[in-house]
Amino acid sequence: MTRKLFYDDSHMREFQAKVVSCQPSGEKYKVVLDRTAFFPEGGGQAADTGILGGVQVLDVKEKEGIIYHLTDGRLEEGATVNGKIDWEARFSRMQQHTGEHVVSGLIHARFGYDNVGFHLGEEVCTLDLSGPITKEELTEIELAANQVVFANLPVDVSYPSKEELGKLDYRSKIEIEGQVRIVTIPGVDVCACCAPHVEHTGEIGLIKFIQMQNYKGGVRITMVCGVRALRDYRAKEESVKAIMQSLSSKEEKIAEAVEHLKEEVTEQKMRAVSLLQEIFLYKVREIPEDSGKVCLFEEKLDGSAQRELMNMVLDKGIGTCGVFTGTDEAGYRYVIGSKTEDVRPLGKSLNEAFSGRGGGKPEMVQGSLGGTEEEIRRYF
Repeated sequence: MTRKLFYDDSHMREFQAKVVSCQPSGEKYKVVLDRTAFFPEGGGQAADTGILGGVQVLDVKEKEGIIYHLTDGRLEEGATVNGKIDWEARFSRMQQHTGEHVVSGLIHARFGYDNVGFHLGEEVCTLDLSGPITKEELTEIELAANQVVFANLPVDVSYPSKEELGKLDYRSKIEIEGQVRIVTIPGVDVCACCAPHVEHTGEIGLIKFIQMQNYKGGVRITMVCGVRALRDYRAKEESVKAIMQSLSSKEEKIAEAVEHLKEEVTEQKMRAVSLLQEIFLYKVREIPEDSGKVCLFEEKLDGSAQRELMNMVLDKGIGTCGVFTGTDEAGYRYVIGSKTEDVRPLGKSLNEAFSGRGGGKPEMVQGSLGGTEEEIRRYF
């Protein structure tokens, strides 16, 4: 059994230990120590990384009470080595994990919902709850969670006996065999958990919900705590300042300025569509009515505009019309249609001649191909 120093002191950053074994594992090594402060993956929390005896600890796993450190170098068996965990990463994870306990405990107490899914990523933390919550209710929960942080409550860890456990009302996402480790935040949460936590809720720093979405009949909350919440605030502050500068607007007027800009863009788009319609009408008028096949090239058109121009040509009584958009260098997207013949053979022939791809129905095909405008016109 490996002595778990992270349970003795969750804030231990450095320690000394004896190398019990060091076995090759591919190009890496599996190292077992008599004791360790490196937390193995578990409870939804990632494994610690860091330095051990001068080599890098890349991953940590536990099996049957023995903790294995995956390192990028060999350590001498029997040697006493110094270990140093990546404290910045560990402390951030503890902030997120304890913050999740606070939020889950408050929601469970108020709504009776369970946390049915928890993922502690390197950027954000997500928790899936078993029932629906409104945005207004989540705002209240967020405030209550931060009040727990401000109260700086102790985060207690205990190992109750089976008899004590039977009388204890606690949250647990899975059935646990053997000794159960209980993490308690007085008046907020009692939960079975194997991961290290901060010692007081004040260390969480700040709890911020950044997204909410309906998920499997319940709700998924994306949140950040502590240092991650500060980084999130800074990133959004930079975005706000950049938008302020671009729109020459005060911070409190940004939403209003963006809405005004949105209205202007919508008006410009409608005007552009109207002008494009006029251009199409002029182009169609210039086409002789006795033309059998018509091939038109436009540098920039979206798919709907291509089809619209094609249909206007066909409505004039032209047999077949192809509209191509793009450049000789980048290639062309095409739409080809007819009201009198099956255009699929023509589309297939073009694809074969110009390394293209695409298809469709008898009345219309679309796709993309290479070649120059001159070559395609001549072939068409």
